[in-house]
Amino acid sequence: MPVTFPPAELNVLLLYDYNSDWTPAEKDEVADAHARLTDALQSAGFSIDLLPVEDKSFPERLSTYDSRQFVLFNWCDGIPGLHHSEYLVVRQLERMGYVFTGSSSDTLSLSYDKRTVKEILERNHVPTPRWKLYTSSCENGWHQFPAIVKPAVGHCSEWLTSESVAMDDRELHERISYLVDDVGLPAIVEDFIDGREFHVAMWGNGRVSMLPPAEMDFSAFSDVHDRLCTYEAKFNPDSVHYTGIRTVLPSSLSEVELAQLECVCMSAYRAIGCRDYGRIDVRLRDGVFYVLDINPNPDISEDASMASAAEHAGYSHGKMAERLINLASRRHPVFGKGLHADAH
Repeated sequence: MPVTFPPAELNVLLLYDYNSDWTPAEKDEVADAHARLTDALQSAGFSIDLLPVEDKSFPERLSTYDSRQFVLFNWCDGIPGLHHSEYLVVRQLERMGYVFTGSSSDTLSLSYDKRTVKEILERNHVPTPRWKLYTSSCENGWHQFPAIVKPAVGHCSEWLTSESVAMDDRELHERISYLVDDVGLPAIVEDFIDGREFHVAMWGNGRVSMLPPAEMDFSAFSDVHDRLCTYEAKFNPDSVHYTGIRTVLPSSLSEVELAQLECVCMSAYRAIGCRDYGRIDVRLRDGVFYVLDINPNPDISEDASMASAAEHAGYSHGKMAERLINLASRRHPVFGKGLHADAH
């Protein structure tokens, strides 16, 4: 059984990003989400303080707290207005001596470097689609279609659209040229695995376990260009991908397939150093589960796939957060004394 702490012994500091440019409706939605989680944790007996990350000056406000008296629950996606800054927030937490939920700044930073992630997966014999890096739109040498063109740096399906899937040399060249010449990013071309896609939440340290996989159902789309999770699918409720892709949870996988999927995802989780929790995006083709992406800081909001998977496994949103806090607490110099780091 998991070793947990008496909640009264734990002070929790909830860190979250808050953008002053959000609409009033967006601000209300975020405030309601934080209030619900705070109420759930307080009902369990935790003492909760909330600290928004509004700009680069958040360390000044954070310095008013004693890191030895708190475990920090990191619900922050970055510094508003500063692109790709989630790892910078965590790096500051590390410098200030905080114990926090989730992965280290090195792992978060690594996850943006798709080339290095692919190389690590290959070194650890984790199946991942065949790929090639392009730093110039003049390069060629790719002859396997369909292919998908992704930025070699980024997260959250940035720059991923229906046009990212190429069916021939012309479409491939156009998309590489767009990323390299127009956007200014190196491109990774991959074998497009036109198969079933699963978003797999993992949690734990030492002994890692898989939550029920969520399957992305693309059956509403007959065009292969549309059978992928684009940026719009994640963030634009009015887009055809957002409305057309159905999440199936739990997925209809056999026991043998589930065991294979768990093995692949656990290897990927450990290979890049995920801690406490993470999400692995995988596609299945011809009996092989291919890792598409690893997210060591996935969305853990109530309506996100990880929270939905945890709920299916019997954890409310509050109980999910409580478990993440307990995992992090084992690293705390005060709260973690006498506890086994690999307990889950």
